[in-house]
Amino acid sequence: MLSSLTLAAFMAVAGIAGIAMSPAQAQEAGIGIELNKLEEQQNACRVYMLFENPGQTEFSEFQLDLVLFDTNGVIARRLSLDAAPLRAEKSSVKLFDIDGLACPKIGRILLNDMLACADASGKRTDCLKLIKPASRVDAKFVK
Repeated sequence: MLSSLTLAAFMAVAGIAGIAMSPAQAQEAGIGIELNKLEEQQNACRVYMLFENPGQTEFSEFQLDLVLFDTNGVIARRLSLDAAPLRAEKSSVKLFDIDGLACPKIGRILLNDMLACADASGKRTDCLKLIKPASRVDAKFVK
């Protein structure tokens, strides 16, 4: 009786583990977006962002709505960043220049929303919750 109880307990634990991480969840564990570097340019700040897509889903559309705050917490700029395509199981770096804004003036970048997101199945509405923001610079990157 003890052995059948042990087997039943093992099967229950294995079943719970299967529910906790379905194949779809394993594929889309999240998309890391790291504010990696700010580089001063003449009359601009060059922003380097690292995108890490460890899953098996390729995104054909991936457009971010970003709001930049200065070091006093005041909105300095709003812009969109088209980061597509994001290939499956691939890291990539996207960079863009922010004209008329010095890098030391950027205190925080807010991922305000997703303007567009699509994969092979079509348009998606859940992309914002997949994103894991991070920053390696003094300016924060948050959602």
